[in-house]
Amino acid sequence: MSTATFTSPALSQNDESAQQHGESLPRALRPLAAVTGAELRAPLIQGGHVRYANLDYGASAPALTVVSAYLNEILPYYASVHRGAGYASQISTSVYENARNIVRDFVGGRPDDSVIFTRNTTDSLNLLAGCLAVEHGKHSGEVLYLDIEHHANLLPWQGVPHRSIVAADTLSETVANVRTALSHGGVNLLAVTGASNVTGEILPIGELAALAHEFGARIVVDAAQLAPHRRIDIAAADVDYLVFSGHKLYAPFGAGVLVGRPDWLDAGTPHLAGGGAVREARLDSVSWATGPARHEGGSPNVLGAATLARATQVIAGLDHDEWHAHEAAIRTHLVEGLQQIDGVTVHQIFSDTDPRDTIGVVNFSLQGYDAGLVAAYLAAEHGIGLRDGRFCAHPLLKRLGLPSGSLRASFGLGSRLEDATRLIAGIKALQSDGLGWDYVVDAGRWVPANDHRSYPEWAPNTPGTAGAAPCSTD
Repeated sequence: MSTATFTSPALSQNDESAQQHGESLPRALRPLAAVTGAELRAPLIQGGHVRYANLDYGASAPALTVVSAYLNEILPYYASVHRGAGYASQISTSVYENARNIVRDFVGGRPDDSVIFTRNTTDSLNLLAGCLAVEHGKHSGEVLYLDIEHHANLLPWQGVPHRSIVAADTLSETVANVRTALSHGGVNLLAVTGASNVTGEILPIGELAALAHEFGARIVVDAAQLAPHRRIDIAAADVDYLVFSGHKLYAPFGAGVLVGRPDWLDAGTPHLAGGGAVREARLDSVSWATGPARHEGGSPNVLGAATLARATQVIAGLDHDEWHAHEAAIRTHLVEGLQQIDGVTVHQIFSDTDPRDTIGVVNFSLQGYDAGLVAAYLAAEHGIGLRDGRFCAHPLLKRLGLPSGSLRASFGLGSRLEDATRLIAGIKALQSDGLGWDYVVDAGRWVPANDHRSYPEWAPNTPGTAGAAPCSTD
């Protein structure tokens, strides 16, 4: 674990004033794209409302307004796909199948790569786990992965032959350790994250792909965090399989995708046994289809796939330099501001990470305060939403010395520099003035005591803690 140091151009008082009054700002400091809910007003526990500062893009990014508009445009044509002769069914089928081509192009896929729509990244990786190469009834090798992975890229492999590596203190040493592990033989798949969901650090997927292939293995990249922040070209990087989620890519309508080489997928266990996945079904046997249909049994999520594809088109059209400048300006401003506050530590995995190789994620902790309490305070007293906990990456949080969790601010195309400034101000106020309200633990989560804020009439008027995941213990 280390503390990052960054430099950035200062934000002038004139810029701050212009920002507060909604005037024109340098492009890097304004939202790059319009998102649904950008002007959402959040009630404060002390009374009044404030614009909601969404710093939780890494969990679920807000829908791009053009994606929401596209959803409304195609919704009247929504119908069952593939087997309908009607007008709406024909259009829905065309939209659904064309979405595969759009997504394949977005990630630089090879012409013969399969594009399989799933529920999310987790679903995609579980699907791939059922398609690993088998010889004589046994898996032909192990899956190799690092201890820094999200549970989505950790748990599916525990049901098959596997081996894990503890990441080193530097990225260069970690890559060397991967080489050593691969050189011992017996690995048929290297599973790595494209960018850490905890710290935002990017891994060199092209270099890791070359290592995997050098030793006769394939590679799968969990791009759930990478795809919304960086361009990906799996053909150029020679990546075999790539997975990501629509809900993190500004299309939160419940779709994910697996893109990759078809041979394992065509021979693997069908992910969902049901209608559409078969060539011929008999009372006691079945002939399975090949291609994406093999793993897409049942009625597919047509709208999810269509909106995911539409979001990739918007992102593909971004100006590369503006995109990265916008993200870097916000991240650098936030990191520098947090580092100036006593008791705040900004966390990263590798001491040699280049700040340019980090996406819009900042992980930090505040000495003397439980992360969940800080998050509840920021939400209730400042209208700021960010994530706390262990981020479905328990082994990584433990090795970072954060067994009870930390805080994560994440941002993207619809973010404003003002959001980072408000977070810095909120942490400073907590350090100088303390909590302005009483807080209690409810269902494992910190919440304001005697919270009488109103909710929309269609929403339950209760704190959103029911059914909270039991992540407080290992």
